[in-house]
Amino acid sequence: MRDSRRRRAGIRNLNAWGCSALDRRGFLAAALGVFLWRLPRPGHAAALADDTRRALESSRYVYVSPLRGDGSESSCHGEVWYGWLDGAVVVIVSHDSWKARAVERGLARARIWVGDFGRVKGFLGSNEAFREGPRIEARADEVQDAALLERLLTRYERKYPAEIDRWRDRMREGYRDGSRVLLRYTPV
Repeated sequence: MRDSRRRRAGIRNLNAWGCSALDRRGFLAAALGVFLWRLPRPGHAAALADDTRRALESSRYVYVSPLRGDGSESSCHGEVWYGWLDGAVVVIVSHDSWKARAVERGLARARIWVGDFGRVKGFLGSNEAFREGPRIEARADEVQDAALLERLLTRYERKYPAEIDRWRDRMREGYRDGSRVLLRYTPV
């Protein structure tokens, strides 16, 4: 009897905060979860090596390779425009590109090299100089966020001033009509 009164009193106190579905123990567990979620995780942007962070903030390109279920790289690698936003590599690509198809098929892990090592585009040939650059392992997801797209385009305007005028409207329109997708690669 005493325990049920305590539980009801705890629920009343939580009701004052708008948390009617939680008892005190549930509330404390949720608060602890939020606290732990905010801590830096190994491989998270806060734990990146200084040279990798500097490269992500200043490089013109990243080279992305989706990883198969066994951890091996796909055979496609290519340089791509990107923005380093909110601790993640963000790109906009054609919906039928191999990067977008990989995420759509559930290949959410990727290896990313940072730097400008010349053109690679497509299947690996003899130019694998990018492998010498800083590297991160990342989790990929498709993002539906028009505000993030606008932030990315603002970044592109600074990074690619000579080229962006040809691409800006295509990227916006493609995002609206679904022919382009926004991908976010978060370091793990």
